[in-house]
Amino acid sequence: MESLKNKIVFITGATSGIGKACAEEFARAGSNLILCARRPDLLNSISEGLRTEFGVKVFSFELDVRDRKAVESAVASFPEEWKAIDILVNNAGLAKGMSKFYEDDPDNWEEMIDTNVKGLLYVSHAVVPLMVKRNSGHIINLGSIAGHEPYPKGSVYCASKHAVDAITKSLRMDLVETNIRVSSIDPGMVETNFSVIRFGGDEEKAKNVYRGLEPLTGKDIAETILFMASRPAHVVIADVVIFPTHQASATISYKKV
Repeated sequence: MESLKNKIVFITGATSGIGKACAEEFARAGSNLILCARRPDLLNSISEGLRTEFGVKVFSFELDVRDRKAVESAVASFPEEWKAIDILVNNAGLAKGMSKFYEDDPDNWEEMIDTNVKGLLYVSHAVVPLMVKRNSGHIINLGSIAGHEPYPKGSVYCASKHAVDAITKSLRMDLVETNIRVSSIDPGMVETNFSVIRFGGDEEKAKNVYRGLEPLTGKDIAETILFMASRPAHVVIADVVIFPTHQASATISYKKV
């Protein structure tokens, strides 16, 4: 097991769900954190809490990963001590809407593609050269079971996560001559605010997704990411598909009534 103490870990979308859980788990392991998100007040509060509780350094800033110029400018302006990024967790992502393709809102498509695909590309493109320069680093992308299995009423979300899978695999090939590792983690049902956002803030609809089944939590995913990141330098866990016990595929689960 490789120690994560004093490693620099950059996490996008760090104010809720899996991103926030990752920040907490890496801080608990003694890592120093670069955190970004779109909600600065919440981000500042979380950052201060992590500094106080775990005694780690936290560099945080407001960022919308959909804005390529903002991403490039932010990473280029990192203080030198923060440019030695050891681990990048590309967590920022979302689902919007769940309708048949021909009834769907194209505005939702734009937001999902811009965040899930372009955002991941922009951040990775800004950070990977810093890792290449040092010949060291680990990129961990948040995929989804939707990147392995498309399902009804999720065509564009599924397409965006298939893109994450393809980008991850191609990037690993591009970096195979280096010491940089590239991984993805592809969860099934995780109870965060994911479904609330997908259903436009309808909390009852979101609860129905998980009712009768104990879903995964953000902490479950974060602990798995921590395990992936702490493997010895010669080991890369290329991909993890992770379900709650009573889920068997993107569309098959058992729910008690």
